[in-house]
Amino acid sequence: MKVEYEKISPDTGSSFRLIHWKSENDRFFWHYHPEYEIVFVKKGSGKLHIGEHLTNYEQGELVFIGPDLPHTGFGYGVIGEHEEIVVQLRKDFLGEDFLQKPEMQHIRELFEIAKQGLSFHGKAQKLVANKLQKMLQLSHFERLVELLNIFQILATTKEYSILNSDNVRFDFSHKDEDRINKVYEYVELNYKQSIDIQAVADIANLTVPSFCRYFKKISHITYTDFVNEFRINQACRLLFENMPIADICFEVGFNNISHFNKTFKQLKGKSPRDYKIEMNING
Repeated sequence: MKVEYEKISPDTGSSFRLIHWKSENDRFFWHYHPEYEIVFVKKGSGKLHIGEHLTNYEQGELVFIGPDLPHTGFGYGVIGEHEEIVVQLRKDFLGEDFLQKPEMQHIRELFEIAKQGLSFHGKAQKLVANKLQKMLQLSHFERLVELLNIFQILATTKEYSILNSDNVRFDFSHKDEDRINKVYEYVELNYKQSIDIQAVADIANLTVPSFCRYFKKISHITYTDFVNEFRINQACRLLFENMPIADICFEVGFNNISHFNKTFKQLKGKSPRDYKIEMNING
């Protein structure tokens, strides 16, 4: 379970990185990097956590994430198969003055607002999704040309939503990464039982009030909300194994069914029973 600065290198023979990635049931990965990142979710749905923006995403999601904007891996919280195409690049991937060229005006503006995180929909989303899938079969030069076309589409469409306010700021250090990483590992190992906040604060070498403030500042989510979210994601996996809902409640660390059902509905938008029906889970 990692919470870290992600080091990214361009593909050999290319000025950027193109990834066709498949996963199943990823672990929590809260990270940041100085590169811009386009993510297209070809298959799967799950949790979208970018900066302060926390919601669910569906298959077909297309986002453009600016530099140093923390986010989880898109495979986190996914049940079953997950597939995505990702492009990662630095602002100066074609030279320091690339975005200053007059032809790049709209793209320059796109890169600026992408620092808040953008989610695209409609015709623009479909066009870019097709181009990203096509890029996988192209030469490095052809990929570059296609990427510029993608940026032009994203820069000239109105079919997008801004995910964070323009004044949101996140401060990270390697000390923070190590500390938070230990906290997440503790939750992963102990979520089935009652988690003592004092024990977690001790791991972070902080008092309980200081830890609660620290965790919220770093992750933009309360510690209690994080633990509940982790438990509910485990519950979803157990639903697919046809474990009875009442048994799942206690298996993932809740001490009463009413609280479990309420929390599940808050996070998933539906009760555990309705979730099973929607996901076509037998049993």
